Amino acid sequence: MAQDIPQTSKALPGRLDCETAALFRGFLRPIFEHAQSWADLVTKLTARGYDLSFHEGRLVISSRDDGRPLCTGRDLGEPLSALAVRFGRPQLKIGRDGRSGWLA
Repeated sequence: MAQDIPQTSKALPGRLDCETAALFRGFLRPIFEHAQSWADLVTKLTARGYDLSFHEGRLVISSRDDGRPLCTGRDLGEPLSALAVRFGRPQLKIGRDGRSGWLA
C-alpha cells in the first residue's frame, strides 16, 4: 500500500460517460466481487496497475502510472458502504489535508 498518495490522486474523478463506466465495470468490478478483504482488494488492484484511496468519504480508484483518479467505487456499482459491510470498516491513514486517506 502506498505510503504517500501523489497529489494528483487526491482529487475526485470527474463524471464518467456511460461507455467508459461500462468498460471500467467490466474490467474492475470482478476484482471487487472476488476480493475477500480490504488487503486482498488492494493486492488485486495493484497487480492490475491501480491504486485504492479515499477522498471526501469516497473510495477512489486511481492509475498507478500517473496517479490520476479514474472512478469511484459507486461508479463500479461497489459503493464504500457495501464494501464496509463485506470487509468491515476500513482502517485508514489520513492525509495531511484531512480529506484524503489510504488503507493502513
